[in-house]
Amino acid sequence: MALANELSRSNTSRRWFGLCVLMLPVLLVTVDNTVLGFALPKIAEALRPTAGQQLWMIDAYSLVLAGLLVSMGSLGDRVGHRKLLLIGSLGFVLVSVLTAYSETSMQLIVGRACMGIFGAMLMPSTLALIRSVFEDREERRVAVAIWATTLTVGSALGPLVGGVLLQFFDWGAIFLLAVPVLIPLLVLGPLLLPESERDGSGPLDPISILQSMVALGCIVYSIKHGASERIDGVVFGTFLAGALAGWIFVRRQLRLPVPLMDMTLFSNGTFSGSVLINLMSLAFLVGFVFFTTQFLQIVLQMAPLSASLALVPGQIMAIMVGMAVVPVAQRMSVHVLIPILVAFTGAAFLLVASMGSSLAVLIVAFALLNIGVGAIATVSNDVILSAAPPAKAGAASAISETAYEVGVVLGTTLLGGLVTAHYRAELQLPAFLSDVQSMLASETLAGAHYVATELAGDQAQQLMQRAGSAFEGGIALASWFAFGLALIAILIAWRTLRLPKIQPAECH
Repeated sequence: MALANELSRSNTSRRWFGLCVLMLPVLLVTVDNTVLGFALPKIAEALRPTAGQQLWMIDAYSLVLAGLLVSMGSLGDRVGHRKLLLIGSLGFVLVSVLTAYSETSMQLIVGRACMGIFGAMLMPSTLALIRSVFEDREERRVAVAIWATTLTVGSALGPLVGGVLLQFFDWGAIFLLAVPVLIPLLVLGPLLLPESERDGSGPLDPISILQSMVALGCIVYSIKHGASERIDGVVFGTFLAGALAGWIFVRRQLRLPVPLMDMTLFSNGTFSGSVLINLMSLAFLVGFVFFTTQFLQIVLQMAPLSASLALVPGQIMAIMVGMAVVPVAQRMSVHVLIPILVAFTGAAFLLVASMGSSLAVLIVAFALLNIGVGAIATVSNDVILSAAPPAKAGAASAISETAYEVGVVLGTTLLGGLVTAHYRAELQLPAFLSDVQSMLASETLAGAHYVATELAGDQAQQLMQRAGSAFEGGIALASWFAFGLALIAILIAWRTLRLPKIQPAECH
């Protein structure tokens, strides 16, 4: 009996140590989504990229990552998620080191794209391996809560990590961060993580892989181009191409005996609703971080490190609530719990829209937002993982991660695009600016700040007051829009998550 108890405790410790190792790539990939923005000024000074190259430095990673997530999730189902995780980690480390020492803008862009390839191997594998490590339903709830909390906190930590690293090191440090984070995974992963159950039903379909990449890549690019440039033929052309590729992809999956993505998963209303709510909640979080970090640094003139520290209370709330919601989720129906959580995100944007963008308001609003998003990530990902059979855990995980990446893109493009559009429309430029200065100042808030550094004190103050006012008006507009989306999300959750109460994964 004593020996059995000792073995049980040993296995329990092994599972939770394994979970700690699994959280390392989750934290790294999510931080990487938001950390680069802080490094762009130093990168621009060192590599002298064009405006288009700066855009691709950010976009290359998310475009490739979003386009490959579904394919990599299904590949992991076939070859084993532990194997794919270790290959992805090794590749991510090597490419990150090479990217850190880029000598040209094109090298950096190519490096970011390659990081997206290996990043797509990491994220679905982490969630799928949780299914393999934790067979007990209640233990798995806690493990998914930790995974989801790490996901949320990682996105919010990007600005803090960037502020700290750039305070003391050069821009390459943000890429070298991958080395100390992933090396422990490469060493301990084979020892602590079991291989996942494999789906030996057939090889991957290369046509489906290409279709999914074209669909996601084109749609994501069209949204980004429309927000950062203008609504033109490129936007409509790429969006239509992506939509057509997506329609062909879905039809092909329904016909294939062994599809790349099991479309029958979406017949479960709880699964579909959870994926959509997960996407929207991440869009709320990333959009808020996008415009808040600019406002704190440029309008309120806070240093990067100080601005990132202002977001720490919200990050603490995400950690606390992400874990505290586990016992609540065991006692409350999902269709009741998630609308309540979405209401917290709506309250955050309502506060900013009605009370303005002062430092105190933004701190409180970010805390409210993280209460909602942190708990939603825990509950929705638990539902998504539970709805899929074990052999399709990777595919379900990939769908969840694809929703995450699309949510990241939508947050920056929709909410950030609204702020930028309002700024450009409402900014009243002083008459003393030259034509070149007016063009730079009217493009972005950062452009106005750059022009202000060349002006005398009174003129610089006048320009920044007008720019700050226009940008703050854009924040209010985006916040009202997000509040309306939150109301819609509440209705979606109430209707879709009511349907099935029985989750297939309850039976092991």
